[in-house]
Amino acid sequence: MCSVINNSESSLVVLGLGSNIGDSRSTILDAVKALENILMELRCASIYETEPLYVTNQNRFINTAVMGYFQGTPQELLVRINSIESHFGRDRSKEQRWGSRSMDIDILLFGDLVIKEQDLEIPHPRLKERRFALEPLLELLPDADEPGTDLSYQLVRKALPDQGCKKLL
Repeated sequence: MCSVINNSESSLVVLGLGSNIGDSRSTILDAVKALENILMELRCASIYETEPLYVTNQNRFINTAVMGYFQGTPQELLVRINSIESHFGRDRSKEQRWGSRSMDIDILLFGDLVIKEQDLEIPHPRLKERRFALEPLLELLPDADEPGTDLSYQLVRKALPDQGCKKLL
């Protein structure tokens, strides 16, 4: 994966987006527009509808992924995407882990970085078990490998069950 341009000032990042409260499709599309102000050369994957994982007694999710170049640190990106989540009604203090949410934006990849901090793990720690994240990621970066291990995300996806993930747009 191409990870850095302009002498480490810009990194190629992939973000996963999901929503299952309200008009999720519109919310996702509006969030993608907001991300155009953060990521240069933004590209968006197809929209997917997926069954919820972990907590299954909730609405189906609408998911996608975007990729683009970010100038700044992963922590700065996290602050920016948390602000977008809040703008779309997310209040982490009132939600159930893996429960319903108006907007969720995860940093799936940030260049080839591997980060394990209390509030930030890159690549996303559950990426390899989530078809709803891998499908759109691989649509954008078909040859993507896991940073630090070079494990093919294509192989990981093939090993996963269907998980009720279907492409809508």
